[in-house]
Amino acid sequence: MRLFAAVLPPATAVAELAEAVRPLRDGHLRWTAEAGWHFTLAFMGEVGERLLPELHTRLARAAARTEPFALRLHGAGHFGHRSLWAGAAGDLDALRMLAERADAAARRAGVPMDQHHRYTPHLTLGRLRDESADVRPYVERLAPFEGAPWRVTTLTLVRSNLPTSGVPGEQPRYETVGAWPLSTPPATSADDTGRP
Repeated sequence: MRLFAAVLPPATAVAELAEAVRPLRDGHLRWTAEAGWHFTLAFMGEVGERLLPELHTRLARAAARTEPFALRLHGAGHFGHRSLWAGAAGDLDALRMLAERADAAARRAGVPMDQHHRYTPHLTLGRLRDESADVRPYVERLAPFEGAPWRVTTLTLVRSNLPTSGVPGEQPRYETVGAWPLSTPPATSADDTGRP
């Protein structure tokens, strides 16, 4: 199954962003579905069933070692000239640490992960349909957006079900296959590495 670890924004944050995006919606971008909006922490790709028990155990440990933290949707950015995303503000150090821990948990569970890169928090909103168009005008219009803060309290493992119908524009369907609460880590001894 195709999996990734994620932070899912609450419905109120999704609604705020949807309202900000509504005036931008046109036929030039293939917009992602609001139900699928998320911050990917660690993309794992295809994961065999035999690895799931260890992956769940290690993700639970990663969550248990991470305190809840504040986050909000903020501004916009792009990858290349085609992909539009909303950014994040708040405790980005905690978000990056959770991403590092999710990545490490997957690796230690035996999931072959891609080469590690510095984590860039983003929530993908859409991709341009036309190669000759430019996403920067959308970024400029969404740049002032500031969402209300919320507390990140859960690390979620999500399954991505890719489209199979062949219908143009069909999007992946996402389903939660595991969720672990973040919690204040217990006091550790000097020899505890804190690894997932």
